[in-house]
Amino acid sequence: MTNIRQHILVLAAVLAFFSPALRSEQKASRSTQEDRLKKLEERADAAEKAASSAMMEKDYITRTQKQYESYYQKVLNTQMWTLGIMGLILTGVFVLVARFSLKMIDEQTKTATAGATVQMRNEYARALAKEVQKLWDSNAADVKKLKETLAAQFAELEQNLKDRSDFQMQFVQALSEGLDECQGDSLLTFRNALRTYKSGKPRNLIEAKVGATTARSIFESLRRKHRENYVDKAREELADSLYNDLEEELALAALKSPWLTPLINERRSPALPEPPALPAAERRSIATIPETDPSESELPFDEESDSCRLLNT
Repeated sequence: MTNIRQHILVLAAVLAFFSPALRSEQKASRSTQEDRLKKLEERADAAEKAASSAMMEKDYITRTQKQYESYYQKVLNTQMWTLGIMGLILTGVFVLVARFSLKMIDEQTKTATAGATVQMRNEYARALAKEVQKLWDSNAADVKKLKETLAAQFAELEQNLKDRSDFQMQFVQALSEGLDECQGDSLLTFRNALRTYKSGKPRNLIEAKVGATTARSIFESLRRKHRENYVDKAREELADSLYNDLEEELALAALKSPWLTPLINERRSPALPEPPALPAAERRSIATIPETDPSESELPFDEESDSCRLLNT
């Protein structure tokens, strides 16, 4: 509207500026000017109407724009509130789902842990039972082996004690029979004692000196019983298999009864075919137990001292 007025004022100024030139022509063209003024007025009115309609249109557009802006602002606020509420709902749902999931995971973890614990306990119990069974079997085997060893040792000790007791009893009985001049019975009892000694010799049950004393007692009993032919009887006695593996005992007996020396040497060196003569440089002497004269070097037979020594062992 203001622009239209400005245009009108500008036109009025222009007309006022050109009015002197037009005055000369006013009279001739008065009718033309009036027509023009009317047209200008019409144009001005049309312009004013156009300006008014433009202002109205502008106001309408502005109001419409404001209405649309207000509407869209409300719609935006509504959408924001809707999105906020949806976000809160989704957040709540997510929290509930997460909490439920965590609870489920926790329960599954507890269940798996409990199952694994039970399985580990069962496996540990089975392994422990297996180890205990192995240990029990091992201990049972060790105990059985120990029992068998102890039983064998006890049996051996019992047998040793029995053999030693039998030997001592037989030896003492033979001595008592010899003192009673029952030479036949004493010989038999001495032989039984020597047989008991020989059975315990591999176990070193009785000393070799005691065995030698027993063997010497046999031959001294033969000497007392067979006074004239005791040498032949002693030779026959030495031929018995009872004296096998008793070389040490016979040698010890010969030290105290030297008359046994040639008989023992004969037993050690049986009669063989005479070998061919060898040169003097190649001859070798054969070592034998030195022979002594029984009448000169024979020692007295002290059965009492031998029996005391035997009982002390």
